[in-house]
Amino acid sequence: MSISELSFRLILSFLVLLGLTRIMGRKEISQMTFFNFVSAIALGTLGASLATDSSISVRNGLIALVGWTLFTLVMGYVDLKSKGFRKAVEGVPRVVIRKGEIMDAELRKVRLDLDALNALLRKKNVFSVMDVDYAIFETDGTLSVMKKEKQQSLTKGDMNTFSVGSSNRFAIPTALIEDGKVVMKNLNELDLDEKWLTNQLNSLGITAISDVFYAEIQKDGTLAVDPYNDKVH
Repeated sequence: MSISELSFRLILSFLVLLGLTRIMGRKEISQMTFFNFVSAIALGTLGASLATDSSISVRNGLIALVGWTLFTLVMGYVDLKSKGFRKAVEGVPRVVIRKGEIMDAELRKVRLDLDALNALLRKKNVFSVMDVDYAIFETDGTLSVMKKEKQQSLTKGDMNTFSVGSSNRFAIPTALIEDGKVVMKNLNELDLDEKWLTNQLNSLGITAISDVFYAEIQKDGTLAVDPYNDKVH
């Protein structure tokens, strides 16, 4: 392969990869799930082959790159529409600490050891498991941490809460509706039912669960709703 052909392939490969990555969206680099990881490796390998492997024609290299991008976009669309597919490909978040207690069975499921867990906690400025109310290991490998109330920084909103003497009914905000469908597992765990959920939606002027894109119950028992039409309730 001549220097001029190599230079042409390198520039072409870079420009094509840049353009295709832009088309696939920011999730490909901002949230590295299992699917995104595999997709990124495959795309990078195809781009490198186009740039350096003279046995692969430029046409075939471009077809491979565009074809993989289309496949990734289709899988991303299915991921948005099918919760079951999303769980199968990306997995689900796991609660690894609950009220200061480490869930050892959950740690084994995500193959996370105690040293790695403590390292992730330290990155959240948490140096004791006992200070944690909930810790959730996300599908992209990050750890979301909710400290116990006595460990949280006091805010102006907290002062207002204390002044009216209200208390939290639920330990953590929890999704009850996702993409127009009731999350029955969460509803059952909170000892709630669909009748209660429907009444809450009716009080907000929403007549059908299918009109709701996302809804979650707050710690104080109120329902936060995001409908499909993006009206604020």
